[in-house]
Amino acid sequence: MTPSDITFAVLGLGALAAAVVPRLVSGRPLSMPMVFLAAGALSGLLPVPLPDVDPVADRVWIEHVTEICVIVSLMGAGLALNRRFGLRAWAGPWRLLGITLPLTVAATTALAWWLLDWPAATALLAGALLSPTDPVLAAEVRVGEPTDEEDDEDEVRFTLTAEAGLNDGLAFPFVLAALALAGAGGVLTEVDWGRWFGVDLLARAAVAVAVGVILGRLLGWMFFRAGASSLRLSEHMEGFVALAATFLSYGITELAHGYGFVAVFVTACTVRAAERGHGYHKVLHGFTEQVERLLTAALLFLLGRYLATTGIEALTWRTVLLALALIVVVRPLTGWIAQIGFVTGPRERVVAAVFGLRGIGSLFYLSYALGHHGFEARAHELWVLTATTVALSVLLHGASATPVIRHLDRLREIRPSHAPP
Repeated sequence: MTPSDITFAVLGLGALAAAVVPRLVSGRPLSMPMVFLAAGALSGLLPVPLPDVDPVADRVWIEHVTEICVIVSLMGAGLALNRRFGLRAWAGPWRLLGITLPLTVAATTALAWWLLDWPAATALLAGALLSPTDPVLAAEVRVGEPTDEEDDEDEVRFTLTAEAGLNDGLAFPFVLAALALAGAGGVLTEVDWGRWFGVDLLARAAVAVAVGVILGRLLGWMFFRAGASSLRLSEHMEGFVALAATFLSYGITELAHGYGFVAVFVTACTVRAAERGHGYHKVLHGFTEQVERLLTAALLFLLGRYLATTGIEALTWRTVLLALALIVVVRPLTGWIAQIGFVTGPRERVVAAVFGLRGIGSLFYLSYALGHHGFEARAHELWVLTATTVALSVLLHGASATPVIRHLDRLREIRPSHAPP
């Protein structure tokens, strides 16, 4: 018996569990991410001969696997949304993106600087990589599969799904700001903030939106209205085309120096808008969901194993305090501030503020940042903080999401929704 034989057996068992577990935990205060995180931790505590993961040494493959997981999830999230684009209709996500995201970056940066005594660049990196919410782990609180039913796109689900779909990419400028600050030796005045604002914040986001809209329209025409039947792929119902759209959008945008995460989500929303009621969206979404589930299961298993082995050795009470503060204080407070004056009821505002899940996107950003100079001395500490935050988010949000969302659904049956027109 060799370690590779055991690894194949574990992979097979994991893939089977990824199909069964979501149905077993459905309707319970549990989630699939919780199960795989716990399984990974258990494998680290028991004498199971599996290869250990060093996220610093194995940075390159972790970066690319998490990258694929996020963009596939972003495609699925965009395909699920049925609400027409508009400033008023999307007011909830705009508030969380424009107010909550930068406030979270600032608050987390300040906490990392104060609690952990980290240099300014490292503290800013912590704020940037922990600020975006996650479309991967938020199955209980995001919009489900594509449907024309209004109840499946209530304001809470829509707001959290759209926010997660966009802020994974919009957090990138803050990561680049941390890299620039590290390159300047931590001296704020040495950073070209004009270039950061004009290029990293505005221009690269504009490129992403432009590529997403143009490619989404081209793909929408091809899928639903092309003259040749061989090009009109909606008639053939092949789900793997979702991967083609995902990788094409991401690759073209990155080649054009835009934000690929934003482009993938915009592409998906544009494809959905091309023919909103067509059943092909459900096929595409179903395929992305299956790929996402497999990748998520593997990554969370490895995350749990890392925390139970090498991660726990570097864990401190200050790290746990910062992770808890982000989840139970910073996000709820900044989320509530962003929704002051919004048309939804107070319960909906509380849920949208609280359920800012942290997840795979944070792992990608950290892996990406560690590929640049300036953070080598704090690499393991950054990984422990990020892994702890994601694990706590999985546990706390996973246990509470199902009962909370079910309660809101019952209330919505009694009184009408406050979704903006």
